[in-house]
Parts: sequence; structure tokens; C-alpha cells
Amino acid sequence: MTFLQPFILWGLPLVLLPLLIHLLNRMRYRSVRWAAMSFLVSADRASTRHAKLRQFLILCCRVLALLLLVLVVGRPLAGGWLGWMLSPAPDTILLLLDRSASMEMMDAATRVTRREEALKLLVGAGRDYSQTSRFVLFESVLRKPQEISNPEILPELSTTAGTDTAADMPALVQAAVDWLGQNKTGLAEIWIASDLRRAVWQPESERWRVLGARLAAARQGVRIRLLALNRPSPPNDSVSIQEVNRREIGGAPRIELVFDVQRSETSPGSIPLTLLFNGVRSHLDVAMEGQNGRFHHAFVPDAESGWGKVELPADGNWRDNTAYFLYGPKLFLQAALVTPDTESRRYLRLACAPAPEKMQESCEIVDPGQADWNKYALVVWQAPLPSGAAAQGLESYARAGGVVLFFPTGAPDAGSFAGMGWGEAQTASAESPFRITQWDDQDGPLARSDEGTSLPLPDLAIPRRQEIAGDRNAWAFFADAQPFLTHRALGGGQVLFCASTPKAGWSNLGEGRVLVPLLQRLLEEGGRRFGPPLSIAPNAPEMIGSGSGWTSVDSARRKDPRFEAGIYRNGGHLLAVNRPGAEDNDETLEAGAAGKLFEPAPVQLFEDRRSRTGALQGEIWRGLLAAMLLILLAEGVLTLPAAHTGREGKARKPVNMPEVTARREGSQAG
Repeated sequence: MTFLQPFILWGLPLVLLPLLIHLLNRMRYRSVRWAAMSFLVSADRASTRHAKLRQFLILCCRVLALLLLVLVVGRPLAGGWLGWMLSPAPDTILLLLDRSASMEMMDAATRVTRREEALKLLVGAGRDYSQTSRFVLFESVLRKPQEISNPEILPELSTTAGTDTAADMPALVQAAVDWLGQNKTGLAEIWIASDLRRAVWQPESERWRVLGARLAAARQGVRIRLLALNRPSPPNDSVSIQEVNRREIGGAPRIELVFDVQRSETSPGSIPLTLLFNGVRSHLDVAMEGQNGRFHHAFVPDAESGWGKVELPADGNWRDNTAYFLYGPKLFLQAALVTPDTESRRYLRLACAPAPEKMQESCEIVDPGQADWNKYALVVWQAPLPSGAAAQGLESYARAGGVVLFFPTGAPDAGSFAGMGWGEAQTASAESPFRITQWDDQDGPLARSDEGTSLPLPDLAIPRRQEIAGDRNAWAFFADAQPFLTHRALGGGQVLFCASTPKAGWSNLGEGRVLVPLLQRLLEEGGRRFGPPLSIAPNAPEMIGSGSGWTSVDSARRKDPRFEAGIYRNGGHLLAVNRPGAEDNDETLEAGAAGKLFEPAPVQLFEDRRSRTGALQGEIWRGLLAAMLLILLAEGVLTLPAAHTGREGKARKPVNMPEVTARREGSQAG
């Protein structure tokens, strides 16, 4: 047995108070033997034994009553059959509701979403406890406790409505565990309703180990009941914006939109899309060869800035059918060049600024020890790898969203940057130079153009290259599987290594057909940090926890950017809010795997009966209070005055002393 208020047990010595009073009361009298009373004592000996037993029982009742009073105030917990019998219902039920966008997946037959089904099941299960248990709601967006009077009102609450957000289940469970630690409740149950998306549950997180230990060690005992809504999803498509670029084509501005379409079907097919741009709707059919596809579409803007959206037809989940985007004026982007080689310098500067008259402004030659990296979108480095303060400054620049591209010098270099470095320089024969045979033409700086044309990488002839060492991911490979262009994410930016340079004797990169699009795309990527964000997720830190001040632009109805995707305006600022990309990952956990995350705390599936109660502890103070009242009632009955009876069971007649005297006198006279 354990106690929720163990400090009350310091009052246990008080149970001896009735015994102490009894002993002190006996010390008030002194026994004096008197011969005349010996006959009365002998006659009343039998009734005295009964009186002592009665006094002993009264004393025991008083001691037990005080003992139970101290235990009741200490709020004891008992396990096994005793805890179940005296506390059959949990004292508190915490309802944890997943409100992520994936919970809006709709059943094709019933037209009911998973979130609505979860609320219905929670309401039905909560009816059995509505008169005995306390209900506290935690939802995945705000993660703040909300006490509700009755589970019947769950579907009516605004905090149980659908959202475009992503959930963080370890953080949600932690909020519930923290609340239990701050509030001294009795037996508690945590009911979790979720579709068990892997991105939401994050089973690899170390937080689960700590949470399981805290739940198992809870003084009041906690049971987890899991409502798993991870049935196979109906057919569903989703769209997401990847890039929005403003470019000048022939002196005319153009907005180039890059978006991804993901679907559940695997067979080839066509999907009709609706695009809204500058208030004008247009339609586009995209051909899908598999489940995922990336598409490019261009618009001619009629203003410096604006917004648009891409829509899919209605399907299993309408929350992922729309993606919003913003566009603004073209930014002037600068590149920094670090190289002592004059020949490579000329090629690289021209590639960073295709217009020769803007070469001086677009690409600056900098001193690594004095450069202010933060004003550049791209850093091109063809020199010994940085070290010391220069390396620290360049690393901070990359983590802030900048892009760094390294070209080889041909000389041995023992240094490294972002886990990559240079190996040995290699020279091919003049008749068979190194050739690039594989590259990623769907993503990255070597992807196809907006018109669907691939870059002419097979035309590159590379007589000389330098091996790229270290951990890296490759965007292009030579025929012998050695990487030509590698990259690695560093914070919010990118670090790239290219195995050859545009210098004569190394390659024909100086022709520009690959080098120019490569550097221009890296400039655009690094320049995104200077413009407004492509979009943010609902309830992002940029909203500072409140939707006030932001009004919806894309819809006539009132929307809250903390919960719903869309275009919002605050004064002169526009903001695109899209559901998080993690919501497009439909990988789910098995219910058993999700339950193991809580070990060693006990977990049951929601549909299981309430079994295995022996491992839990119930609060039994109500039963002890009832027992104390019964004992006090028994003590009251024992203290009532009782009639004295003789051996025959009849009341003995009191002795009349004058009558006895008269009889004696009469006999003497006789």
C-alpha cells in the first residue's frame, strides 16, 4: 500500500490517544479494600467481566476510528483485487486527441473522418464514467489541459475540430504526464486516439524511454488505453509546393512554380489540377507514372507580388488537396569567390553573372579573413580548405541557410569541411576522359529545366579530377561510380563538392552549358533566406502562439493560421501557411509497436476489456471512510447504558435497606 499524501502518516501516533486517556483516567482512582463491600463485589463478579469486555471493545473502536481517519487523509492506494473492489472507476481520465491533418482521412462508405470516429468512440466509452471520473482533454495543437464536465460535449468543442497541423505524440504524452505529476489524482487512465502515423509518434525518440519510466513510477498508478485508427487508407492524393522562383526570360518576368504530387495508386494515370494565380483559374492535367511526381509550371505575373494555390480533386482527405504559395519581386543576389587561380576565376564569375556588365556586382572576389559572408547567397571556394576562424565563419554562414560550393585545387589537402575533403588527384588518358553517366535529373541543381530538358552532363569531357572523400550524398557519378558532385546539409544550408574545375586541362565546364545552370540554381537556393519564407506550418513560432492580427485572404470565412492552411494578411505582410510535409508520409505503426513505447507502464487497446487490474493501484480512501463510520456507529451502540440481568435473565430487585431492618426487628420482638 502506498499513499498520495505520505506526510500525513506522521499523525499515526495520535491513534494511541484513546488508550492514553484510558490509562490516565484509571490513575485518578485508588483501590481501598472494605470488608462490607466484599459481598457486593462477589455478587457482581460475573457482570464485571462483561463490563470489562465492553470497555475493551469501546477502546478498540476509538483507536481504529482514529487510525482510519489518518489513513483516509493520507489517501492510500491499494493494488490487486482490493484496489479494484474499492475503486472500480479511475479517478481521472486524460483524453489525448491527435488533431493532425491525416486524422481527416474519410471512410469512403460512412463519410466519417478518423477524428470524428475517435470522438464518437470516446464519448461512448466515457458515458460509463461520467458520474465517477474527472475528464481532462489534451489535444495535439495547443497541448494545454482543458477540464470538461462531460464527455458528451467533445464533438462540440472548438479544440476537437480538424486542423492542418502535424502532431508530436511524445510531446503530447509528456504534457499529460507533467499534469499528473502536478495534480495529486488517484488512479488515472490516459486514453489516446490517433491514426499511429510514424511521423507523429516518432518511435526512435529517446523521450519514450523517459516517459515510460515516469508512467510506471507514478504513485497513483496510470493505465494507458490506445484507440488505434490505423486501418488502410482510402485512395488519396496530395500536393505540396517545393519552389517558387522569379526569373527574367528575354527581359520579361516569369514565376516558375515547382510542386510535388503524391498519390496512393501505383498504376500510371492522369490527375486534373486547378491553379489559381492572380485571381485567374486555369486547369492542368499532370501525367503520373508512379506514386510520386515533380512538376514545373510557369506564370507571367501582372504585379510585383501576389499569391496563388494548386488544388486537387476531392478524395479521401480534403486537407491535403490544396497548397498555397507567395511570389515577390526578384532579389539581387550576390556570390563570393575565393580562388587564387585567375583562369578559374574568370569562368566562375561569368557563370555567377551571365550578363558581363553585372559581373563585378554579382560575383565579388573576397578575402576569407575579412569577408562578411551573411550578405552573399553563394560562396564559391577554390583554394585550400578553410580552417580556424575562417572555417567557423563559413560553417555559421551555411547553418544560417547559405550555400558553399568547393572546387578542387589539385594539390593534396589534409583538411575537411562538413565531413568532406579532398583525396588524390587523378588524370585520365586523352583518348578516354572521365565521363558522367548517372545523375539526379528530378531534384537538385542538376535537375531538368522547366521545359523538361536534361542538362548535357554526358557531353562533359573531364581529363582530370580530384577524389571527394568523407561522408556525403552524390547528385552525379562518373562511369566508374566515383562521385562528380556531392552535397551535405548543414543546418539550413548546403555544402557541395565538385570533383573538377572549369580550368583548361581539367574539364570543359567553362563552356557554361552545365556550369551556368548549376551556379544559378545554387544562387537561388542560397538567396531564399533573403526573401519571405516559402510557407510556414500552422501554429509555427512565427505566429507567436496567436492567430490575432492575421486575416484570411484566400477564403471569405474566418480562419485561424494556428490551425488552418491558407493565405493570411497582417497589415502589408502576406503569409502562406501549408500543412507540414511530414503529413504526406503515410507510414503507420502497428498498435502493438505503439504500445511497447510506453513500457514498462501497462497498455491496453481501447477495445479490450478492463483486465490486468492487479498491476494497478486504486485509491481506497472512500472504502476506509465508510469503515470508519461503521466503527464509530458500533462505538456509539456500545456506550449506550445496558440493563443488569441475573442468572435467570430477570432484572434483580433493588435491595430496600429499611425493610431489611424492620424484618430483623420484628423477629427479635417475636
